Amino acid sequence: MPPPPAPEPKVQPKHLLLELLLATDEDSLPVSHAVAAGAVFGLSENHVRVTLARLAAQDMAQATERGAWRLGPAARSLAQDVANWRRTTERLRPWNGQYVAVHCGHLARSDRTSTRQRERALHLLGFAELQRDFWLRPDNIEADIAAIRTRLHTLGLEHGAVVCGCTQLDAATEAAVDALWDGAALNQGYRATQQRLERWLEGSARLPTAQAARESFFLGGAAIRQLVYDPLLPEPMVDGALRQSFIASVLAFDQAGRAIWQRFYDALPSPDTATRRARLRVA
Repeated sequence: MPPPPAPEPKVQPKHLLLELLLATDEDSLPVSHAVAAGAVFGLSENHVRVTLARLAAQDMAQATERGAWRLGPAARSLAQDVANWRRTTERLRPWNGQYVAVHCGHLARSDRTSTRQRERALHLLGFAELQRDFWLRPDNIEADIAAIRTRLHTLGLEHGAVVCGCTQLDAATEAAVDALWDGAALNQGYRATQQRLERWLEGSARLPTAQAARESFFLGGAAIRQLVYDPLLPEPMVDGALRQSFIASVLAFDQAGRAIWQRFYDALPSPDTATRRARLRVA
């Protein structure tokens, strides 16, 4: 008996629309494109329009002209995060064998929102908790420790946290630090995702454009999340060449996905044509 089909992926309307707005770069997104894209994911026109209005109320989106939208001022940090993943390779530098440490022991844990934001910032930059409220990562990213500190603050770490260099660990602590990350699992993930993306691209030309757009959204999104949350460990903790090949495959897939979505948009009637057709139907 064949296994049951995998459950159909679901998309949050807010997440979809923000991704579509991010992909427009400096251009605006016609609402007709947003509605058509929403339909690919089973979202009604009303649902799309309501979500756009809610994003506007949160300053995450703003109208640029009649029937078009772009990212709002509150989404600038989100746009910066997207730009950062595309520059992953540029953020890496040779490892000097030292670590960056963050001590949060004096920061309150009673505020759950602050604690979640703090830990998210640390995880995004690949820190792991060696002891309670004491986090470490290899000192091999960004220009220097000052740049790491600034990035952590931007992501939500409180300015009261101590961010500093950490050198000359004893042997027992070194062994504990080495156990914080699973390099073999990371290598396996790089290889598996690269193969998945490349296999899909090989067969994507045979798919209907709407199906290809939908599948590329989910596959590309998962690959980007994997890259965003990758701790960017140095060699010999991970295979640097394998990671670089994985990064290249994600960048290539992102470009291919953009091209697929552009073909999807190009096949849609222009807003003026759609309006004329609607008038003809009424008449």
